[in-house]
Amino acid sequence: MKTILLIVVLPTLILFFFLNLAAREWFQRIQQKRRRADREEALAVSLRLDFTRESKTLKRAEVEDPKARILCVDDEEVILDSLRKILVLDGYNVDTVETGQEALGLVQINDYDFVFTDLKMPAMSGTDVVKSVKHLRPDIDVVIITGFATVESAVECMKHGALDYIEKPFTEDELRLFVKRAMFKRQDRIEKQLKPRVHVMGSAEPEQGFGNEFSVPGGVLVSSGHCWVSLAEDGTAKVGLDDFARKLLGSVDSINFPDVGMNVKAGQALFSVNQGHRTAQFHAPLSGKVVKINEDLGKDYSMLTQTPYGDNWVCIIDGEDLDSELPNLKIGKSAVVLFQEDLDRFQDTAQKAAEGDSPETPLFIGAIGQMDDARWQSTVEMFFKA
Repeated sequence: MKTILLIVVLPTLILFFFLNLAAREWFQRIQQKRRRADREEALAVSLRLDFTRESKTLKRAEVEDPKARILCVDDEEVILDSLRKILVLDGYNVDTVETGQEALGLVQINDYDFVFTDLKMPAMSGTDVVKSVKHLRPDIDVVIITGFATVESAVECMKHGALDYIEKPFTEDELRLFVKRAMFKRQDRIEKQLKPRVHVMGSAEPEQGFGNEFSVPGGVLVSSGHCWVSLAEDGTAKVGLDDFARKLLGSVDSINFPDVGMNVKAGQALFSVNQGHRTAQFHAPLSGKVVKINEDLGKDYSMLTQTPYGDNWVCIIDGEDLDSELPNLKIGKSAVVLFQEDLDRFQDTAQKAAEGDSPETPLFIGAIGQMDDARWQSTVEMFFKA
């Protein structure tokens, strides 16, 4: 009986499934056509409006629920017309101007996600637009529009803060795909950006604390070389790298653990973190014997991306001179002060390396990891050497 019922019902269910799928696809196509028609209408209407009170050559096109707001700068009106049409019909709000000076005036009074600028313009070059926009509004991502002959110059602009570049001529599909990728890059940058604030976590809070802030658990001691220490009643101490080190280093490929039984003095090399071909050395916050290493952490270094504290210690030291060495470590408010001072030093160092192109160098996860070898080495020695 069950077999007969299944034979009768199953074809009906399959038919219902495909009919439902077809109806859903039909509805989505109708919605897409409706959105395109709305955007075409918005484009036509906006081009009849006068925005010269804001900027002499400004043309603005706005759609409902835009994916992003983009300002395009090019001295060729035909290029701007093409950019505007493609981007608006793909769901973006677009402003276009013909000079870099106008663009700089607009970024000071409007919120844009992107500025797309041609590299070669008579009055103000794209390079100067990049530098000026990143100085005025570091939060805006700048994209270079360039010809084949000036690709090298476009790459040079990325050293001044440009997100990426696109070569012309490009097709509609190439532009759409490029902007989609730029959106992913922007979102990734925003998610990785850190606030230069330090949060002391209470025992009731989750160990990972706040993802975009630096954290120190209450009761945990911190060394000047950014190792944390958690004392047990028997005088042993769990030791690991703190949140300053973990966030600014970024990904960890492997850890060189100390040998069990090894005797170490405070300030001597204890363990190191590897990232590609480079190694960041961390120094012992306490003197004593290494009695255990964290084998679980050695099997999965990705656990550090959740939190460097708690169960993600590197080794355990049986302290031999706690009375004289513990006062050298920071706890609570003094640990916060250490973090804040080093964050200020780090931003100042990064700013000098950037040659002052922007008023503020944002902190982001992996900031040290993205440095060249020379800056990596000097930064590691500056902040992780006890």
